[in-house]
Amino acid sequence: MIACHGAWVTDINSPSPARSPYPDTPSHPFRVHNFRCYWLSRLAMTLAGYAMMLIIGWQTYNIARDGGMSIAEASGQLALIGLLQFLPLFVLTPFSGLAADRFDRRKLARLTVFLQLLCAGALAFATWSERIDLPILYTIAVVLGVVRGFAGPALSALAPNLVPKAILPTAIALSSIAWQVGMIGGPALGGYLYAIEPALPYAVATGLFVISMIALTLIGQVPQPAARKDQRPIGAIIDGARYVVHNKMVLGAITLDLFAVFLAGATALFPVYARDILQVGETGLSQLAMAPAVGAAITAAWFSFRPISTNVGPKMLWAVAVFGLATIVFGLSTSMPLSLAMLFVIGAADMFSVYIRQSLIQLHTPDDKRGRVSSVSLLTISASNEGGDAFSGSLAYLIGPVAAVVAGGVGAIVTVMVWARIFPVLRTTKTFDPPDDLLDTSSNAQQNQAKDAQQAQKES
Repeated sequence: MIACHGAWVTDINSPSPARSPYPDTPSHPFRVHNFRCYWLSRLAMTLAGYAMMLIIGWQTYNIARDGGMSIAEASGQLALIGLLQFLPLFVLTPFSGLAADRFDRRKLARLTVFLQLLCAGALAFATWSERIDLPILYTIAVVLGVVRGFAGPALSALAPNLVPKAILPTAIALSSIAWQVGMIGGPALGGYLYAIEPALPYAVATGLFVISMIALTLIGQVPQPAARKDQRPIGAIIDGARYVVHNKMVLGAITLDLFAVFLAGATALFPVYARDILQVGETGLSQLAMAPAVGAAITAAWFSFRPISTNVGPKMLWAVAVFGLATIVFGLSTSMPLSLAMLFVIGAADMFSVYIRQSLIQLHTPDDKRGRVSSVSLLTISASNEGGDAFSGSLAYLIGPVAAVVAGGVGAIVTVMVWARIFPVLRTTKTFDPPDDLLDTSSNAQQNQAKDAQQAQKES
């Protein structure tokens, strides 16, 4: 049997639908082979991705400044990098979520990692041969936007099928640790390797993507929800979006992150702070990028051993408010130690809210809609990250980087106040337990998947 949302379902290789390869239900996600492979793949992919993106931003800003652009004009180039990544994500993510529900999620994930490998190799060669320029960086940004549009839903929808529901919150915390460790180590690799040789971060990223592909290949068979043959693709996409709109818990959690992070995103302006405000260079840039990731990783590690189980909704709201307040202080700071401390708090508060939000979304969504709902969630995350990068860079072009960051922090706090009022369910949710009607849906899905698995076993 294989872990599925809310239940166990039979693998096509199982001799009997009642038999399990585990003598007991696993007590920890790392006791599940498929999850270990998934965790290693995500760690390697995140390390490579964040190393690569940090240097893309640094090269973009420095090429612009060295070419005679002002701080405001160079900030505009960072905005363009964010926009070029966001637009493909915005267009493709709804369809990629449908793909995650219709096709083998493992194969989709492997394809996206392979394409990122090619991007890293191309950047390594262009930098090593001293041919790197803004058009090349813009082109790679577009390709990465397309790739990440498909990678996110496939990986997000795959994870809950790897472990039983009882340990899913722990699995989410551990997956977040891989992500946050990648966010710490990625910028460290990027900045410090760039100081040795500008092409080296991209070369190392290429090798890490190879490791990620191998780990994904080692993931065994996992349950895939049966596609509804009577539903057209566009109808399936609309069905997933309709579920998000009608489920106030899911809608409130998704849009809270969208607006708070969109307004308060300061990461796109790290090159501006590193070069022209704090004047700490590329090694300082690495430290700025690492600080929020350190705070987030420590928080995620804590949750992997001490998961939250009470007052989850109010705690999520307070975490986002702290996120906004720390952003304001960072924007005003001209001290490197104070800036790093505030970025640490930003990362910790963000992970606090991410842990609660992702657990609520996954546990309040039926498995047959999880890919599409994940695509909606990831679309809003992309809008808040890449779209937020474009917004903060554009705002910095208009009013300056400091004022842009401070205004964003204020906006995040206002968002919390508004969302607590228009989505009262966020204030009243006490636990992660899904409603009874969703549990009934999961039970029916389990029975259908078990029948499909038995039929596939007979045919083989």
